[in-house]
Amino acid sequence: MQIIQTVLALALTLGILVTLHEYGHFWVARRFGVKVLRFSVGFGKPLFSWYDRHGTEYAVAAIPLGGYVKMLDEREGPVPEELREQAFTSKPPSQRIAIAAAGPIANFLFAILAYWVLSVVGVTTVAPVVGEVAQGSVAERAGLESGMEIHAVDGHRVTSWRDVNMRLLERAGEHGQVSLEISLDGSRGTVAGSLDGWRLSDDTPNPLAEFGISPWRPDVPAVLGEVTADGRANAAGLQSGDRILAVDGEPVSDWFALVEHIRNAPEQTLELTVERSGDELNVPVTPASRTLEDGQVIGFVGAGVSAVNWPDDLLREVRYGPLAAIPNAVNETWADTRLTLVAIKKMVTGLLSPTNLSGPITIARVAEASVSSGFEDFVRFLAYLSVSLGVLNLLPVPVLDGGHIVYYTIEAIRRKPLSEQAQAFGLRIGMALILTLMVFALYNDLMRL
Repeated sequence: MQIIQTVLALALTLGILVTLHEYGHFWVARRFGVKVLRFSVGFGKPLFSWYDRHGTEYAVAAIPLGGYVKMLDEREGPVPEELREQAFTSKPPSQRIAIAAAGPIANFLFAILAYWVLSVVGVTTVAPVVGEVAQGSVAERAGLESGMEIHAVDGHRVTSWRDVNMRLLERAGEHGQVSLEISLDGSRGTVAGSLDGWRLSDDTPNPLAEFGISPWRPDVPAVLGEVTADGRANAAGLQSGDRILAVDGEPVSDWFALVEHIRNAPEQTLELTVERSGDELNVPVTPASRTLEDGQVIGFVGAGVSAVNWPDDLLREVRYGPLAAIPNAVNETWADTRLTLVAIKKMVTGLLSPTNLSGPITIARVAEASVSSGFEDFVRFLAYLSVSLGVLNLLPVPVLDGGHIVYYTIEAIRRKPLSEQAQAFGLRIGMALILTLMVFALYNDLMRL
């Protein structure tokens, strides 16, 4: 069932983004009088298709990892004389550049629209208040202390831990100073410290933890929330609302202490002291085992924590009017664009490990998690992935939209296209590069399973 949900989430996510991207190409091509032969979402054999009055075939294909718009093109075969004006190759370079750029532009416009919707609807975030600071960390060198609320990183305003994460990601691998605007007990100020080439881990980077910050969180009592039907907790008779007082006679202080006990005891029977409706019960439970990405084996019982209420003074509602939301949406989209460009640059220069590159499996897992966690998270994920798709397609690599734009720009300057040999050579290089990245990303995905 989990696999089915993940596959459906991937299909939904890529289906939305690919359709938008290809529709950008399609819409502009139609505006310039280019005949579109096929609009396909997915690759391979069509699962089903239909035609419009212009003779364009619309198809949904079996492999949901992309899509394409096939236009009438003299490079792919003879074009009847009466249709030559409708061929893509008959259009001037400026129009071909516009058609190639329209797909990525559609991705950026979608991201702006998505962030505009979130800005108008409003979102509630948890204020980025520091809980603990790790000794010897960048955070300690910068002078951060428990209880400080972070308001800006390097002059950029932040209102949530997501914002802080994104700003820290941009500084990974760098030297120099990082500055943070903070407040504590009603007083505001600025702290700063040396990065000293601070780097992220190769496999699963966690900017906050590696920077040395643990977010403040309210006390979380060891009270069970959801108990899954097929888990060991349910099999042992545990119920939602049960408070765990002790494990094997050792008192449990909070939810995290309980989790630690369970993680350290895969396939070992634990005696839980449970408070239920004022009564104390002893319930034996044997955690199942699960192997993590790093090979570590942990225990789990299939139970979640009961919801905890955050203090009202730590909740921030961010909402804009319809007009004020426009520049905010543009800024959010630019922030995602800048982060993607910085990440690419740092992977090329070695400041960020290429093992952070993700493929379809990781995208599917993140998509499934974001769909499950609610509207806001899913829309944010779509917006960020849409920006990433737009940026990557604009890279000057043959095969990608950016590579085509480079070819057409050269043609406009030279007043004649590049030779077929030069274009074919560039195509081979581009294909080799893209296939290498795809294989490497898929390898990273498999290593994370």
